[in-house]
Amino acid sequence: MNINIKNLIFLVLSISFFTACNSDSSSSTNKSKCQKIKDSVSNSGFSDVNVTCDDNYAYIASDTYPSHDKMNGITGTNEQIPVPAKNYSAPIVLNSSGTSNTTTIDAALGVAVNGVPIYDYSAQGDLDVNTYDSSVDTYLLGQLDNCGGHAGRGDDYHYHGRPTCMINSIQGFSDDTIIGWAYDGYPIYDLNNPDGSSILSGDLDVCNGKSDDTYGYRYHTSSSAPYIIKCLRGNIDESILPRVSPMNGRTTGTPPSGGVTNLSFSENAGVVRMDYTYSGTSYYLQYTASSTANCYQFETKTVSDGGSVVTGEFCR
Repeated sequence: MNINIKNLIFLVLSISFFTACNSDSSSSTNKSKCQKIKDSVSNSGFSDVNVTCDDNYAYIASDTYPSHDKMNGITGTNEQIPVPAKNYSAPIVLNSSGTSNTTTIDAALGVAVNGVPIYDYSAQGDLDVNTYDSSVDTYLLGQLDNCGGHAGRGDDYHYHGRPTCMINSIQGFSDDTIIGWAYDGYPIYDLNNPDGSSILSGDLDVCNGKSDDTYGYRYHTSSSAPYIIKCLRGNIDESILPRVSPMNGRTTGTPPSGGVTNLSFSENAGVVRMDYTYSGTSYYLQYTASSTANCYQFETKTVSDGGSVVTGEFCR
């Protein structure tokens, strides 16, 4: 009887030790992943992007407003203008799991290391991941600027394509540089494999990713559609994913039929302005920061408003 009790005690202690070791291992893994995410941001030179972690997520926080050129090169404007979205916080899963999902979201699928959200290629909501639809391709519609992004319906800047200007600004960029993180916790690389070898036709799956020896899975950009993440392979909790708050009272623009010409974006002495021409008439949007937090004084003359000048203070 005494031997059985001793054996039972030994068994209980062994299980407790094994559980503790596993817990420590998981915690250590998460801490290591947290540091890798922090390093991917800081090593790329984006000191204005903050990364914090808890037991389950790394949070990449920014105002989603990049320092690189914006909006220039667009012809299919939706008559929105990029406005900072302060305190945007993107949760990145630390303990990634699963590689068989094809989750699409009518919002961002991840975030670049400069804090700018990353969407899929389309100008619509959830995608049919097994079908490429050129009629909603933001690049083909002329909606993307020279840097792969634009201002969305909420006047929020984000990427739908390869973030070329951000990549060109990264300090010491190479093929093994992580340029962003998907919400499922898997990293995003550029056009080549991290070892510098080329990605061949058919190497990437429907979500624009492939298996990875370090992280289990990774995503890539591509020079042809879908250009960037198309869907998420890993497990995620969609209920916690962030969405940029729209500007209260700001009407959503409609892309002028046939596109616009001479679009130019500028930032001078606190005035943010976008000018363009449509059917021989000049239009514009401009704003300045208001004295009220997260509010901006707007003045616009757009095709969507019939050419009328509209003014007002709009807030997130």
